Amino acid sequence: MSKQERIEQALDRLRQNMPDIRAAIVASPDGLLIAERGAGNAATRLAAMAATALGLGRRIAQTAQAGEFNELVVRGKDGYLAVFAIEGKAVLALTLPEGGNLGLLRIEAENAVKDVLEEL
Repeated sequence: MSKQERIEQALDRLRQNMPDIRAAIVASPDGLLIAERGAGNAATRLAAMAATALGLGRRIAQTAQAGEFNELVVRGKDGYLAVFAIEGKAVLALTLPEGGNLGLLRIEAENAVKDVLEEL
């Protein structure tokens, strides 16, 4: 089984544990798509935007003296985009509908970050 397939399995587990997740992607810090589930045609764009959010989040955390960047959540009228750093090696981006459980999302995302990190 390839590294990409193992990462896709981690994304599958994440979406099984939290079925509200609309899309899950893992991208490199420079925005290249590594793996995705549920993002469809938007996967490449989401990967690039997630990498941009990662860079911006790092700068904000640094400027605000908030320590190392961990996550960024964007809330829109119809849902959320949550971006999680994977130790500078990659970024995990998840979309969730409005009313989704952000607390559970953070717990499940932490587990997924650990799973993906083992494969990178």
